[in-house]
Amino acid sequence: MQIRGLVATRDVPTWGKVYPDVRLSRVVASAALIAMLASVVVPGLVGSRNPSAPAAIDPATFREVGIDQSVAAMTIPKLDPETQSAGRLAADAILSEPRPVPLGTAAPRPVAQVPAAKMIVQVIWHLDNNISWYGPGFYGNGGACGMMPGGLTKETVGVAHRTLPCGTVVTFRYNGRTVTTRVIDRGPYVAGRTWDMTKGLCTLLNHCFTGGGVYWKLGG
Repeated sequence: MQIRGLVATRDVPTWGKVYPDVRLSRVVASAALIAMLASVVVPGLVGSRNPSAPAAIDPATFREVGIDQSVAAMTIPKLDPETQSAGRLAADAILSEPRPVPLGTAAPRPVAQVPAAKMIVQVIWHLDNNISWYGPGFYGNGGACGMMPGGLTKETVGVAHRTLPCGTVVTFRYNGRTVTTRVIDRGPYVAGRTWDMTKGLCTLLNHCFTGGGVYWKLGG
């Protein structure tokens, strides 16, 4: 163990004997390295100088140069017509959209034989689920249209409607039976009902009760 330059051993203590410090060479080498690095990092005044005063330039240094005003003309050779495109654009042509050529006076339209218009009648069947019939209490009456000579009977075939003109032809169909008749009276007077059949009509249709299932259409 080394203490302040003195070396002691366990066996024989030697006091007063001084040994050379082994770290001296390392300290000297470190100091030299630091000094060398400091000289590199800190810039010196090598190569620097103060700016000199402006001096006159000798006119003999310059030389007069003449500018040639002549210009060489460049010519473009003409292209061979055989190698040109059929859709080429001339040098003096204007690029624009083509406009339609105005036509002359149009020829008169030929007269065609147009067939006469025909009226198409579409027959539409309507379902009546609240049709009724009348008779008892009205037999012997002549009706609102005056189309029942001698008055209403059990055998009279006709139908009553509120607004259709008297004599309008109406066709009824029920369970395969079809009967064509005319409007001969006004009625029915129950809300929600359209037709009121006579006793003779409901007998032919086999529908002498108030209910549905009867189809009707205007015309025969």
